[in-house]
Amino acid sequence: MLKRLSLILAFLCLTTAAQAQSIEDEALAWLQAFIKVDTINPPGNESRAVDFIARILEAEGIAYQTAESAPGRGNLWARLEGGDEAALIMLQHTDVVPADMKYWTTDPLSGEIRDGFLWGRGTLDMKGTGISQLATFISLHRAGVPLNRDVVLVATADEEAGGFYGAGWLVENHPEIFEGAGLLINEGGNGEQSDKELLFNVEVTQKVPVWLRLTAVDTPGHGSMPNATSSVTRIVDALHILREHPFEPRIVPAVDAMFQSLSLSASPEWEEAYSNMASAIEAPGFAEKLQAHSPFLHALTRDTCSMTRFGASNKINVVPPEAWAEIDCRILPDRPSEVFVDELREMISDTGVEIEVIMAFTPAVSPTDTLLYTAIEEVTAERHPGSRVMPSVASGFTDSHFTRDLGIPSYGFDPIVVPEAEFSRIHGNDERVSVAAFKRGVSDHLAIIGAVVYE
Repeated sequence: MLKRLSLILAFLCLTTAAQAQSIEDEALAWLQAFIKVDTINPPGNESRAVDFIARILEAEGIAYQTAESAPGRGNLWARLEGGDEAALIMLQHTDVVPADMKYWTTDPLSGEIRDGFLWGRGTLDMKGTGISQLATFISLHRAGVPLNRDVVLVATADEEAGGFYGAGWLVENHPEIFEGAGLLINEGGNGEQSDKELLFNVEVTQKVPVWLRLTAVDTPGHGSMPNATSSVTRIVDALHILREHPFEPRIVPAVDAMFQSLSLSASPEWEEAYSNMASAIEAPGFAEKLQAHSPFLHALTRDTCSMTRFGASNKINVVPPEAWAEIDCRILPDRPSEVFVDELREMISDTGVEIEVIMAFTPAVSPTDTLLYTAIEEVTAERHPGSRVMPSVASGFTDSHFTRDLGIPSYGFDPIVVPEAEFSRIHGNDERVSVAAFKRGVSDHLAIIGAVVYE
């Protein structure tokens, strides 16, 4: 511990206090400008982000490479060469989700600074984190001190739609980016300030998305003369079966570790249950209580399916020959998606509905005994006394699943501290980031990566 902290302090002394302040201010200006770059997905247009980042790298004299997976779907990567230790990758996506201006109090692409916040789509997910990574990358370059490993900055397209034009495409078409990598940091976790404590969540795994399309075909006809079955009734029957299916709970090790960590600061009402969730979840009525308390935590106790899209006839008096529905299933990372899909097929087999897999990833869990995870623990403890670190499980997905499939320990983490109340703004209205918290996060991120590359 003392050795590591001394290394961190030595790294921080590489630049003067004025220079450290400069990178924080620079990062804020970069983020404000980056928010104005329209990379809303769809359609993405992430090549605009590539151009933006490229201009900054060029000004620093840093070489980079780019590639488009499709017109306008740009990706960028750059490498600082170091010693023989396994490379560290900083991975970010540059696309953002849509924003409806009529529900915002400012233009979502304005980058306005007001009331101590920088407002705009992507400030939290994840252009803010991306700029923190860029600031770290540039600071390492400016310091000019030999690194113990290569550090690779990767900015990708399309994460918000699955990553197939971004990280997934790079893995397939530019595998050299990831060769020799042994650590990766991405989005997925951060500091969360509650009334009781400051908790740093580090995402080590995620529920596996399994997106499915259900299709039924039956005899069409006039709406005034219904048959015993139709494509629509078959879809309705299948959806009803899935809706009524309980999806029995099971507490996988990563989720159990997360709940045990949460128990350390939970209210008396939840402390005992969190400390032994495998037992608590079996109690009558507990699952319903947990879901009312936290749909997110409830989702971590079982596989889930949400009905999100369906369609049939385009005319009210026509019984269509075909009807369809799409469902968003998320399964725990302890078994292949094929097993889950086969179970669903068996469940609805009597309805005559066919299941097609739109998208399914593979499960993987990153260990917590790596140099990067330890650096996160030690730096946050030193810089935020009284805080603690918790390995967390994400109910959503990030591009880390691509790199975990490659065997690279991958962690979702940005040390920025965000109050609980702000999380609803992610993918929501009036997304924003505290200017002070962002600047502090830039400095903390630099210290964490510095502890790894100068270890």
